[in-house]
Amino acid sequence: MNPIELTLGIMTAVGGFVDISQLVFSGQAGSVFAYSLISAFAISTIGIMVFGEMCGRVAAVAHQPVFSLIRHRLGLKLGLVTLIASFVSTLVTTAAEIGGLGMILNHLTGAPYLLMCVVSTAALIASMWILPFKWIERTYGLLGLFMIVFLVALVAIHPPWDRIAGGLVPQVPRGLSTKELLKYGYFVVAIFSAVMFPYEAYFYSSGGIEEKWGTKDLLTNRVTSIVGMGLGSFLSIAILAIAAQLFAPTGVAPQVPGSVALQAAIPLGKVGLIAALLGMLFAVAGAAVETCMANAYSLAQFFGWEWGRHKRPWEAPRFTISWIVVMLVALAIVMTRVEVMSLVGYSIVFSILVLPLSYLPLMLLANDKGYMREYANKWLAQSLGWLFFVLVTVAAVAAIPLYLLTSGGQS
Repeated sequence: MNPIELTLGIMTAVGGFVDISQLVFSGQAGSVFAYSLISAFAISTIGIMVFGEMCGRVAAVAHQPVFSLIRHRLGLKLGLVTLIASFVSTLVTTAAEIGGLGMILNHLTGAPYLLMCVVSTAALIASMWILPFKWIERTYGLLGLFMIVFLVALVAIHPPWDRIAGGLVPQVPRGLSTKELLKYGYFVVAIFSAVMFPYEAYFYSSGGIEEKWGTKDLLTNRVTSIVGMGLGSFLSIAILAIAAQLFAPTGVAPQVPGSVALQAAIPLGKVGLIAALLGMLFAVAGAAVETCMANAYSLAQFFGWEWGRHKRPWEAPRFTISWIVVMLVALAIVMTRVEVMSLVGYSIVFSILVLPLSYLPLMLLANDKGYMREYANKWLAQSLGWLFFVLVTVAAVAAIPLYLLTSGGQS
């Protein structure tokens, strides 16, 4: 295990983990329900650790990315349904990320929002064309480490650490009305979806194959997926805890990235505000790249095209055209002036519906000793995998009713 590669992998996972949906739901969860939803972040983070490690292990041993598994394990018809649903949810998520970038750049520069969306898209396409896969990961991931300012801000406001620790225990706040209980349920589902977005599995497993992982990389994969994703989720919990202390008493719920950045500005001043906006900018940009690439990976792997950023763009033409078109269509969605927060809500609901179909083939192959040999799931990974599969299936069933009954968490 190369210590330098491991350190960079962990730092990359931390920097690129928090996207626009987690920013929004972290701040809102803390401002509306104080510390009680910390457990939802903690539990769903264990879930993405389990499936992330599984994705990396399957990529290293069987050299199979997720959508190849979906095609072979679910069959053509059900696999195609999964592909379409996943493509739509990830496309909407890409649009939300681009809209988020436009809003953040608008806060930083004062330039018009839609112009900043166009500039962001052009910069993302240029970086994806020029940079190899490893440096795409590292550039956005490492620059996203500006997000650590939220941990500094949390310490600076001297929060009630005992209440934060208590939030790790699953609970439902007392005295909630029926409407508030429904809203609480929606936030639990939304947090699970935001943390366990299926595009993360698609991107992570494809990345392992891009970097030619083998069995020698299994320990690196395990440490990176557990420590990196764990620390990344800790940033979301920090945002939630700051909102619980600063915004909950006043009844203010952060609705846009700028109000989330204020959580660092209040205790740390202008330096905190700029660091927060820069961290959010690069973290969301990294998420935009990951979602766009995830869709291109999915299409190429399902239909058997040449794919990979390790190839020159013209060596995998359909893959290259796919990610460019995905980015441009996402921009076109934003240019219709649809609200970014509406896009976030749509992406959350679509994504949670796809989770069971995304993770089932992965579980089946990771359990298969014929493919995985001695590297197949042991009892702990198998037990946790099935447990979280049941949880995301229940969340998928509940997602649409809760979304409709709460108007996307607004009522």
